[in-house]
Amino acid sequence: MASKEKIKVLLAQFPLETHSRGIITVAGMLRDAGMEIILMGNALPEQIVETAVQEYVDVIGISTYCGGELALGGQLMKAAEDKGIKERTSFLIGGIFPPKDIPELKKIGFDGAFLSATKEEIVSCIEGAIAAK
Repeated sequence: MASKEKIKVLLAQFPLETHSRGIITVAGMLRDAGMEIILMGNALPEQIVETAVQEYVDVIGISTYCGGELALGGQLMKAAEDKGIKERTSFLIGGIFPPKDIPELKKIGFDGAFLSATKEEIVSCIEGAIAAK
């Protein structure tokens, strides 16, 4: 990615999620950090990946508060692999989930998993993950 191009981030929530404060807050933080934000809202993993392909995003960020992060996160990674974007796209997840799930989320392919984070921590994670790709 050329240094003058904005990092393009797709933010989404899994289907049953009803809480939006977190995703809206993160969208504002990343926009303020100079990133281009696509705020998708609620969608199935396959729909999230299809939008990521169409928009050619650098990052997929998931906000979750209602559970299912391992099952739906696994489906997201499978869909990303099937569409050929898993290796070139960075994946983050944040919200409320058991801290014990973080190692498994990273094992299945998330570059970052946050229970809480500052703008600087999220931006640093995104920049590091993109650099590693």
